[in-house]
Amino acid sequence: MGFDQYHEPPEELSQEVRTFARMITSLIEEAEAISWYEQRMSVEQNDQARAIMKNAQQEEFKHFGMNLEFLLRIKDDWRAELKEILFTTGDIVEAGEAGEKKVD
Repeated sequence: MGFDQYHEPPEELSQEVRTFARMITSLIEEAEAISWYEQRMSVEQNDQARAIMKNAQQEEFKHFGMNLEFLLRIKDDWRAELKEILFTTGDIVEAGEAGEKKVD
């Protein structure tokens, strides 16, 4: 992805917005890595190789979670919305709708 995460001239963006863009890019990259490992593990025949890939994927989960938590700490509205959806039970769409109404 390189430096194309900006859609506006970087020199015109605040440091906070540039950090935000970097963390969003990192979140995307971690999600892609999780997917790549999932795909590789699904076709890998060797148990030892698959176990190594699983271990590496766990690291990517951790990185994804850390990136997400950072973003939620700087975006109070995101945290409020996702609090109604993540780690809950029941219908996910209904939880999302209810969370959206609470935040509005």
